Amino acid sequence: MRGPDKRKRRRGPSDQYCKSGWHADGNRYPDGHAARGAQRGRLHAAIGPCIGPGSYEVGLEFLERFVEANPAYEGFFSPGVSAEKRMFDLPAFVLGRLAAAGVGLCEWVGRDTCAEPDQFFSNRRAVKRGQPDFGRLMSAIVLT
Repeated sequence: MRGPDKRKRRRGPSDQYCKSGWHADGNRYPDGHAARGAQRGRLHAAIGPCIGPGSYEVGLEFLERFVEANPAYEGFFSPGVSAEKRMFDLPAFVLGRLAAAGVGLCEWVGRDTCAEPDQFFSNRRAVKRGQPDFGRLMSAIVLT
């Protein structure tokens, strides 16, 4: 998923929700909701299963892009298996961006798609294992 899927509930702009792929700008969605009258502190965000901090190994160029954007982002990286690699904590990064944007409640479900082969498909895991395909995941949002 690359773009947002936004819907309005009948109760008004503070009851909106959205979902997006990880390419989303962490401030764009709270800003968009606030522009339509939502109070940032009333927005809630949950990060579903995604690649976890122990599985997301990246090269130095990835780290450099983040640090160039904001030197504080270096805190979301830890040493990798070699001097040329780092581990990226994607859930913590997204939670930090959402909190900085004023979202009232933010949480990660704590599930690592790469590290849980019996539960989730993972492109990264499939590539590392040399598998030709990796299946697909689907997200759902339920309003009650």
